[in-house]
Amino acid sequence: MNKIDRMKELIEILNEASKAYYAEDREIMSNFEYDRLYDELVSLEQDSGTVLSSSPTINIGYEAVDELPKERHESPMLSLDKTKDREALRDWLKDKEGLLSWKLDGLTIVLTYNEGVLVKAVTRGNGEVGEVITGNARTFINLPHVIPYKGELILRGEAVISYPDFEKINEQIDDVDAKYKNPRNLCSGSVRQLNNEITAKRNVRLYAFTLVRADGVDFKNSRKKQMEFLKEQGFETVEYHLVNASDILNRIQYFADSVADNEIPSDGLVLTYDDIEYGRSLGRTAKFPRDAIAFKWQDEVRETKLLEIEWSPSRTGLINPVAVFEPVELEGTTVQRASVHNVSIVRELKLGIGDTITVYKANMIIPQIADNLTGSGSVVIPEKCPACGGNTQIRKINDTEALYCLNPDCPAKKIKLFTLFVSRDAMNIDGLSESTLEKFIGEGYIHEFADIFRLSRHKDELCKLEGFGEKSYNNLIAAIDTARTVQLPKLIYSLGILNVGLSNAKIICREFGYDIDKLRKADVEELSAIDGVGDVIAGSFADYFKDEKHNRELDELLKELKIEIPKLDSSNEAINSKTFVITGSLEHFENRNALKELIESKGGKVSGSVSAKTDFLINNDINSGSSKNKKAKELGVKIITEDDFIKMTE
Repeated sequence: MNKIDRMKELIEILNEASKAYYAEDREIMSNFEYDRLYDELVSLEQDSGTVLSSSPTINIGYEAVDELPKERHESPMLSLDKTKDREALRDWLKDKEGLLSWKLDGLTIVLTYNEGVLVKAVTRGNGEVGEVITGNARTFINLPHVIPYKGELILRGEAVISYPDFEKINEQIDDVDAKYKNPRNLCSGSVRQLNNEITAKRNVRLYAFTLVRADGVDFKNSRKKQMEFLKEQGFETVEYHLVNASDILNRIQYFADSVADNEIPSDGLVLTYDDIEYGRSLGRTAKFPRDAIAFKWQDEVRETKLLEIEWSPSRTGLINPVAVFEPVELEGTTVQRASVHNVSIVRELKLGIGDTITVYKANMIIPQIADNLTGSGSVVIPEKCPACGGNTQIRKINDTEALYCLNPDCPAKKIKLFTLFVSRDAMNIDGLSESTLEKFIGEGYIHEFADIFRLSRHKDELCKLEGFGEKSYNNLIAAIDTARTVQLPKLIYSLGILNVGLSNAKIICREFGYDIDKLRKADVEELSAIDGVGDVIAGSFADYFKDEKHNRELDELLKELKIEIPKLDSSNEAINSKTFVITGSLEHFENRNALKELIESKGGKVSGSVSAKTDFLINNDINSGSSKNKKAKELGVKIITEDDFIKMTE
């Protein structure tokens, strides 16, 4: 593994560890291990002269501007001539070698580095004038801030947002009209933000595709050598392959076969002569350079019959129409469903059950309806929501008609609550992602928590869902059956009670002797008296169980579960009823959670901060100058090592 690849690996590991520790209150590695990997990253950055934007060794300063300044490009950025004919691409290459690469579907950026530092980033704009987005570019997650080459370096790259990141970001937008239509639109809006803190949250990546200038470097008249040079500087480049007339058709097919699995949006390929001087000698037309050509996928269109329109409710209340048709082969896969997006498109296409329609895959990936050859217009817009049976309403927003569920208690609107319920720290049910839950709720299989444990009643229907066969079904049912045995704190946390986290749930359950009936009857005064709970949490907890609907749903859920009561050993007076704080790296325990569970199993409590109520601070470095050590000494709290604690357990 080369230095740059190792740096990328380390950055991913360290950032994941930081996220777990600071944002999720869990530890996936010791402080010692983190420091070791961090030091390795610093050493690699010094050796390579490259520092990537996502590295934890640097902090990106956020800035806001009133407007993006404009700047004229040194030379116009022309579009490429295009073809959909594979043979034409081979004929264009003739006896030369070329670089065949993805034509990424994002926003083209021109980047300038001086003295090894990024100094300017400008969008393509209209090809002649672009917008300066330097501050935003510094937040691109894979872009080098510092490179080893110290001369002036200018390159072009494509800023993109991956399909998984696009879906994740869109899921967080409640207003259907505000949702982005595709990753390119989202990327364009993200790159051109006036506040780069927003850009930083969008996971924008940049893939270099052309080196414009790097004076003093001999590239042997080869574009391939230029791309290798960019990789050495720490840039991720667009995937490319050196081709000639004898193998280009096979390589085009390779890209065609890879489209479905490619997470980076693309809308075709680009072929460029490897011989730089030959390409320049060809000049350009008024519109196109002659040293490169774009290849667009030929859309494969098939006729089929529309069988039904499914109406799928979402968390925003929007009910999305999905066309289900007789299966057809498109781009090597069987397709039988396509989103119709909204009521306006249903009406524009004049869809009716039994109509003959034509379908294709946009960019060889996303199934779409191309045309309706029958146009009966007989599809009925539902007046009732399929998830809850509540009334629906057609709303017109910016000339687009969409269908909404009016029931505020529709389970489809509570998708985040169901997602929490199945999460690892709650019921821990593998195989129920947010998108799968949304699909099951939309089909009417899940209305409340207990329904998740009754999904086996819908086996035949589940196995017919797209992307969810019998193997997926069996794995899901096995995970559900495993989750039937659950500890009470995890069950309480899974209910999604406002302000009640897993730690609070543990404290409350322990206080009431793991008796769920006592928990449900507890009033604010009783709950507030518990150390570590307080008025806000007490109020939320008591209010939740005053709701008759919540109690009825919990009763149904309890019919499906076996509550596991933890065995507490309160015989150890040195630990029982004592409060501990854990800090620093551990040597004998896998992580802090393992030590925390042992303390709690012996009747002790674990807090996140040192206070007058703390009995012991566990820190292997007793003499460190950490803030927790200082606080403990100020308050007279005893500082002990892991070994000291282990002796207390004996």
